Amino acid sequence: MSTVRRRWRFTGMVQGVGFRYYARAAAQHLGLTGWVANNWDGSVTMEAQGERAALDELVPTIERTNRWARIENTETTELPLKEHEYGFSERSGE
Repeated sequence: MSTVRRRWRFTGMVQGVGFRYYARAAAQHLGLTGWVANNWDGSVTMEAQGERAALDELVPTIERTNRWARIENTETTELPLKEHEYGFSERSGE
């Protein structure tokens, strides 16, 4: 069992297309915790924590289910785990 936490920053057509909704649904389906938020510059930031295999499946699941979003670039960072985090939420902005 390998629990990890990652942060993604997505650019492209990722706001106004239901990206946060589909990201939350995918994360919940995969049993992940964390959050997703729109940024002032039109990008989206997402942090998720859980099993490495589930994290590896998160972005492909979002891309498969959200036909309106178009991710053009992704920056990914590994982060320290957050204890006592429950659920996955949509935030209004970072």
